[in-house]
Amino acid sequence: MTVESPVVTWQENDSAHSARWHSESGTPPPKRVVIADDRMTADTAYRLACEGTALLWRGDYQNARQLLQAMVRRADEKPRKAKAPPVNPTEAFHLYRQAQSQRARTLNMLLLPFNADHGIPLRRAPDVHTACEEALGITSDSYIASLRGLLGLIGAHEWRKNGVQIPALNAKIYPHYGVFAPVRGEYVALVNEAPLPELIKTHSVAFDIGTGTGVLAAVLARRGIKHIVATDQDSRALACARENLTKSGISGQVTVSKADLFPEGRAALIVCNPPWIPARPSSPLEYAVYDPESRMLKGFLAGLSARLETGGEGWLILSDFAEHLGLRSRAELLTNIEAAGLEVLGKIDVKPHHPKVTDASNPLHAARKAEITSLWRLGKTIDS
Repeated sequence: MTVESPVVTWQENDSAHSARWHSESGTPPPKRVVIADDRMTADTAYRLACEGTALLWRGDYQNARQLLQAMVRRADEKPRKAKAPPVNPTEAFHLYRQAQSQRARTLNMLLLPFNADHGIPLRRAPDVHTACEEALGITSDSYIASLRGLLGLIGAHEWRKNGVQIPALNAKIYPHYGVFAPVRGEYVALVNEAPLPELIKTHSVAFDIGTGTGVLAAVLARRGIKHIVATDQDSRALACARENLTKSGISGQVTVSKADLFPEGRAALIVCNPPWIPARPSSPLEYAVYDPESRMLKGFLAGLSARLETGGEGWLILSDFAEHLGLRSRAELLTNIEAAGLEVLGKIDVKPHHPKVTDASNPLHAARKAEITSLWRLGKTIDS
């Protein structure tokens, strides 16, 4: 059964028009669309966007960029009347997510037209063909998308072109659009520094569950593990991992496989870095950060014992950020570990050093400041 692409419609020059609608966040096409150009003021644009009216831009591209920046400033202005502070970290988190979602909806109301070849038919528009084709593939018809979404594609293209330096590899990893970039190096360092299980010496097989860019599989290969199976469900992640492992010259040690969590067989070491926050993502791109009802975490723990060789270890890389937000308790995590027939063999902790830790203006600053990222070394219990 073929699923038809959503269509956005509008009135222009006294006639009806329509085009294919594209949104990576999966939002439906706007119901109200007006034509906008260089004559529209930022105040008018922001008011219309807040009311749910989308603006299809027909003016100069660079002016559209400036208009979006002006809308961002208005969206980020603090209200004159301060709201009552949240009563607890959980409420603060949900209010923050709600505010971010509303902000995104408003700013995504500034739309651009695209030709079938991803060209933008506007004055002073840049050549975005490569950035769009990397993320969206080859298209056969024109479409409408948000300017903010385009800027995300351009940013992702720069990440893919320039790469992220990984000290543990002494090399770069090149993230693709929609694949979580390994910019938080502390979890990579944990996998690089944790002592390997003794069983690896005689049974040199490891699994990397939810491989993403392939960075952890690459680290395990550099540490001398002879055969690694890296799994993921997302087609973009699978392509990204294969490309990175080929560039790293270690693709012969790693098999990249599409799977929901575990591949077939057993391993001496199984590594998993699941999304750290048990909340519902607001777009497909957020699945690397948000794990609804801790599905991936619980699935990894529940299936780990059956996939581990006797004497092997499972490495769970997990931040306690969710605990500080009141979204998951340490007792709940330990209960899930025990219920899965696992025991904690050890734990290595590290403090994150990303910029949000020191940003006191962030509504979640207290939780971020207290955050610890840990590598939990798990093994089978004797009777499992």
